[in-house]
Amino acid sequence: MNPAIAKAVEILLVEDSPGDVELTREALADSKLLNRLNVVEDGEEAMAYLRQQGKYADATRPDVVLLDLNLPRKDGREVLEEIKADPELKAIPVVVLTTSQAEEDILRTYQLHANCYITKPVDLNQFFAVVKSVENFWFSVVKLPPKNGDGF
Repeated sequence: MNPAIAKAVEILLVEDSPGDVELTREALADSKLLNRLNVVEDGEEAMAYLRQQGKYADATRPDVVLLDLNLPRKDGREVLEEIKADPELKAIPVVVLTTSQAEEDILRTYQLHANCYITKPVDLNQFFAVVKSVENFWFSVVKLPPKNGDGF
């Protein structure tokens, strides 16, 4: 196996805004860190991806999940609650990346064991800076949990 591929950081972005997906993709593409961004558009897809169900049967376990709160079908709070309640998934760090600045959202997501809560800036340069700071912190500073031996 190519060592460069083996070291790629796996990121699952759960985001329904095509604009925010593209901005995140651009910010990560400019990175010095090899990464693979996988995107799903709603909470139902996120859980299918994480549980390797249906079309996601061959999905790779992400090293981190970037989760929007306001999603169709199943919102981010429900996704976070399911991830953290699942013994197979709960060790995956979940970074809430959302437009909500509501104190109740911040409190609720931390009660559901989010690893951090970041409000998306509206300004393009600030958005890029936030994505790069998330990347730097989670992939350069933090020691992430090992992946399970079952390949996920």
